[in-house]
Amino acid sequence: MDNPTHLHTTRVAIIGGGPAGLMAAQALAEAGVAADVYDAMPSVGRKFLLAGRGGMNITHAEDYPTFVRRYGKRSAALRPMLDAFTPQQVRDWIHGLGIATFVGTSGRVFPTDMKAAPLLRAWLHRLKEQGVRFHQRHRWIGWSGDGALRLASPDGEVLVRADAVVLALGGGSWARLGSDGAWVPLLQQAGVDTAPLAPSNCGFDVGWSEHFSARHAGEPLTTVAIGYDGADGVTVWKKGQFVVTATGIEGSLVYALSAPLRDRIASDGSATIYLDLLPDLPAERVLDDVSKPRGSRSMSSHLQSRLGIKGVKAGLLRERASKEECADPEQLARVLKRLPVVLRAPRPIDEAISSAGGVRFEALEGTMVKALPGVFVAGEMMDWEAPTGGYLLTACFATGIQAANDVVAWLGRGAG
Repeated sequence: MDNPTHLHTTRVAIIGGGPAGLMAAQALAEAGVAADVYDAMPSVGRKFLLAGRGGMNITHAEDYPTFVRRYGKRSAALRPMLDAFTPQQVRDWIHGLGIATFVGTSGRVFPTDMKAAPLLRAWLHRLKEQGVRFHQRHRWIGWSGDGALRLASPDGEVLVRADAVVLALGGGSWARLGSDGAWVPLLQQAGVDTAPLAPSNCGFDVGWSEHFSARHAGEPLTTVAIGYDGADGVTVWKKGQFVVTATGIEGSLVYALSAPLRDRIASDGSATIYLDLLPDLPAERVLDDVSKPRGSRSMSSHLQSRLGIKGVKAGLLRERASKEECADPEQLARVLKRLPVVLRAPRPIDEAISSAGGVRFEALEGTMVKALPGVFVAGEMMDWEAPTGGYLLTACFATGIQAANDVVAWLGRGAG
């Protein structure tokens, strides 16, 4: 540390080359402010690229008030930032890079070719043309005694002196792509109030029997609903799809409910969900069908014939319903519409699509850290979460722009 290999100076240092950091760099460049982006990985945007491997969902086209509500308890805090870079503006920005978009049947917005790589290449080309400088394999490791940024590089330690800093280091999921949460203790040591990082848009462990796991792990449930008891005791239902795993459940429907289920496990030690295996049929119809005479047929054959219950759905019934329930038509009809499954734990944060927690909004003035004047945060480092569907990326973009705008204002005031 006393003899760094290099000393860099820059007007603004951006730590992290994900969507939030890159958008902050773009907004600074457009404001005429020199910016350097430092990233720990060999190339920037790695999580962005992997997230787009199955189809680059960039934002969502639902009505804007509904869109904003997807951010839950942090909707009010994020609203001004989202107002400044709305989903439509996200699409306009992509179009400006020469990438066409379309709206899918679910309202999700994708590049026409469904790929992330062309978008990232066009974006980086634009940024370099605007004068943004990139430094790969530079991992932020804290501050020096005189307040310079310390970064570990292949050539040794680098000290970076900047008039302002934007931290855009991501959350705690997908550590192999750079979002490892290693920044948390560094900020805590500097007196920054942070909420613990937790998995978001994640799967859960159930603890299936070996028989069920061996037979059904990897099988999807394409027509099902999940219910859970809300704070008012009323069961909240959501229809969709999920997949049975060797240890539990995961998939889009599970991810959409992961925040309240994770919080319930944290407070109560477990969370009970209910599976409606026949969400398109009313309870009366289900009871009528299971009550019909089945003759010499087994109950499993009867359920398959009358209601299409087979495969993994039949397996779930055997796994979680008692023999007594399956033998009584009224009880059987009830569990087909409300089969209880206890979730024991969320899957580890590194398996999650995103993370909750981070720098609390109460520790910020705009996007500037109150305890660290001249240091700003953006993206998943901030304590918000959102479901999949383009909401994560849109908020990363919006907070990156806000951080850049706050930096420009800070510099314009003579750095406080």
